[in-house]
Amino acid sequence: MRRFKQARGAEFRVSRLGVFGSVARDEAGAESDVDVVFETDDPNLFRTAHLRQELEEWLGCPVDIVRLRPTMNASLRERILREARYV
Repeated sequence: MRRFKQARGAEFRVSRLGVFGSVARDEAGAESDVDVVFETDDPNLFRTAHLRQELEEWLGCPVDIVRLRPTMNASLRERILREARYV
């Protein structure tokens, strides 16, 4: 993830990139996906979809991606903030 952010973060306008969920808790199994959280000052739905595709190719596994924002579901936001491991 760190190498991806260094290599491609500017292209996707990502200011912060991290993982949460089972990967962050060190509980991921062979079939687990990677829950990715990112922050940007220029949100764009198409860029987010492309970011997800590129991360799946880079990591070689399914990725769920969430843009952290003040107006999102409060319980999900709290969980992400509690678990997130940023690169």
